[in-house]
Amino acid sequence: MKYIGENLLPGQLGHFFVVLAFVSSLVAAISYFRATNAIDPADEKRWKKLARIAFGIDFLSVFSVFGILYYIIASHSFEYFYAWNHSNLSLNTQYLLSCIWEGQEGSFLLWTIWHAVLGAILIFRGTKWEAPVMTVISFMQVCLSTMIIGLYIGDVHLGSNPFLLVREKFADAPVFSRADYLSLPQMQDGQGLNQLLQNYWMVIHPPVLFLGFASTIVPFAFAFAGLWKKDYSGWTR
Repeated sequence: MKYIGENLLPGQLGHFFVVLAFVSSLVAAISYFRATNAIDPADEKRWKKLARIAFGIDFLSVFSVFGILYYIIASHSFEYFYAWNHSNLSLNTQYLLSCIWEGQEGSFLLWTIWHAVLGAILIFRGTKWEAPVMTVISFMQVCLSTMIIGLYIGDVHLGSNPFLLVREKFADAPVFSRADYLSLPQMQDGQGLNQLLQNYWMVIHPPVLFLGFASTIVPFAFAFAGLWKKDYSGWTR
């Protein structure tokens, strides 16, 4: 059935970038791992170059996912469950950002973004610890991306897709037997944002809080790298 009024392109693009983030972060993790264990300096350089490219793609992908999700919410595309469940027409513009991290998927996405930013900073520093440290951070990006990839592998559901349509979420509801379900009164507005999040401080508090969470991976990654390379004090400097 061809549904009337649905804008499927943002969701398709969003899910594409989620999958791209997963694949690129996996390539980055493997490449940094190979660079860390490489004996030949030329091999190390080649693997590190590939890892940097892959992590750069991951960086762009997670920001693209965030931008597309914000567009869906800001444009009131209530055919998407995330927009319908976490926003409504009466919200001020400043609270549309809060809609993103009200949901679990948005929280994981925010965490992933901060890891991408911290990883980019470490890459630009270009120290000898880049390869082992970024192996850990890239692997964590792989883990976080699985939380929003929303794939079914047999009977196993991997992650939760923030670009799921309402009719996909409630597939058995008889209302979706109508091609014009978006014209129904219950689809003209969303469920709204939690009143506790409709506060100026709650717009900036979660990003700052998640930056604190994400930042803990940096000393952990350096400590892990020190154990890996058997340099038990050099990483502290």
